[in-house]
Amino acid sequence: MNPKNVVFKKLCKDKSVGVYMGRRDFVDRVDSVDPVDGVVLVDLEALQGRKVFVTLSCTFRYGRDDMDVMGVAFRRELFLSTRQVYPPLQDRDKGVHTRIQAKLLRKLGENAYPFFFEFPDNLPCSVALQPAPHDTGKKCAVEFEIQAFSAESQDAKVRKRSSVKLTIRKVQFAPECDGAARSVEATRDFFSSDKPLHVEARLDKEVFYHGEPIRVHVNVRNGSTKHVKNIVVSVDQVATVVLYSNDSYVKSVAIDEFGDSVAAGATFQKVYTLLPLLANNRERRGIALDGKLKHEDTNLASSSVIKEGVLKEVLGIMVSYRVMVKLVVGGLMGSSEHGVELPFRLMHPKPDAEELFFFRGSELEEELVFQEFKRSYLRGMVGDDDDDEGNVSGGDDLMPKEK
Repeated sequence: MNPKNVVFKKLCKDKSVGVYMGRRDFVDRVDSVDPVDGVVLVDLEALQGRKVFVTLSCTFRYGRDDMDVMGVAFRRELFLSTRQVYPPLQDRDKGVHTRIQAKLLRKLGENAYPFFFEFPDNLPCSVALQPAPHDTGKKCAVEFEIQAFSAESQDAKVRKRSSVKLTIRKVQFAPECDGAARSVEATRDFFSSDKPLHVEARLDKEVFYHGEPIRVHVNVRNGSTKHVKNIVVSVDQVATVVLYSNDSYVKSVAIDEFGDSVAAGATFQKVYTLLPLLANNRERRGIALDGKLKHEDTNLASSSVIKEGVLKEVLGIMVSYRVMVKLVVGGLMGSSEHGVELPFRLMHPKPDAEELFFFRGSELEEELVFQEFKRSYLRGMVGDDDDDEGNVSGGDDLMPKEK
């Protein structure tokens, strides 16, 4: 069986414009970002003399579009770039940058035109804060979108019937170097004890992959006269909204109170295993998620990796992770806590050579398989993504028939 390339497609309602893209995820390698490429298919009869434009936008949303507090809008465009694709401003073949574009042009015919965008290196990756189950409207998120539309000019009012929007994602993979194993220790003295309470915690490495168990090595030397009643180990996600208010959302995405105790004068060693998963946090408001394509499942947000020199304030939402080890110490006046924290990165593994080959778009002559960009609504998920009113999935209505 010959290998196949999936092509995602979507048409506007009046079918004047259709967008075809070979992928929806674009990789940020910190020092460079994959360009955004695709093809627009136009129906000259439906256009009725109008021009066709394509825009790439990055939007930070911190509430509903209609919210405005003391003149501060809760929606800001971090980046917007527009290209005119029809009538073409250059020879069509000069606008081809990738093999998938060339194959689509051959497949779709003479009314297909390529588009190409490059990301600036200071934009954040796709991330969103999970809304509560009863929340409605747009979520707090950093979103990327391709929009194609037909209009008399670039600045003319865009009709919904003549425009189509596609949500794409900007993602990061774990770096090549795993990083050194993290270790931290702390000591606490008590007024009534000659010797301190000492705790040491260690991780096996700095970078963990989504779905990978995290082993936490804990060593306690209790030289005090106090009794450690419990040991609590958790994974915290810290999502900081840096663009407006620098609000931080600290959520425990994996936690367990193991019931372990350490008597006065005793020592204790144990390896705890935690598994941070979105599946265990689906109903919790404010959990940061990797950007989600329409009605597709996602995961906990990956750790933010920033290029040196880029201002954090323009990145919208910053995400980091830490392991917390807390010792609950008993006393006459009640319990107190003593603990340490271990920062680490939670990311996607870099695909192997074969997977990355198809992820970027193969250069071989595989068969093209067209897939609708729009998904059918799933129960309980209406209204959580791009505004699809006026957009229809393409089918093969606009594609030239093979003879």
